[in-house]
Amino acid sequence: MNEKKIRYLVVGGLALVLHGVVRLTADLDLMLDLSKNNMSKFLEVMKSLGYKPKLPVDPLDILDPEARKKWAREKNMIVFAFIGQKQDYKEIDVFINEPIPFKKAYKRKKTLRAKDVKINVISLKDLIALKEISAREQDIKDIKMLKELSGKHGKNQIKI
Repeated sequence: MNEKKIRYLVVGGLALVLHGVVRLTADLDLMLDLSKNNMSKFLEVMKSLGYKPKLPVDPLDILDPEARKKWAREKNMIVFAFIGQKQDYKEIDVFINEPIPFKKAYKRKKTLRAKDVKINVISLKDLIALKEISAREQDIKDIKMLKELSGKHGKNQIKI
């Protein structure tokens, strides 16, 4: 994604892990710039890596904002799931709408390194905001851990 200059943020369970919270997670959650150009590049990468939609739909439908609105309205869809064609337990979930403004979150991102790979990770403040929106039982637990983590950073403490 970095090579194709895709604007993305790692969110969800993996973002917690990358921020230092010990937690198991089974998938990769992403928030993307939903512009047609950015999403088209993302779909190219998914195809090249052997990922396909989990549901029997045309992946190009995700490019259409009206289709995404319809999915959210009629199917209560929050994320579009991609699975590995050879390893269907590998899942990548992409938000179909912006639960928080992407441009602002992207400006506040934290860029981490794993060997030679840069990873764009959502900020602690924005991750907490996403978790508060979901407010599932696991999200409430995650928020508590994130707030504890933010408190350990002294001057960088997050005000919620």
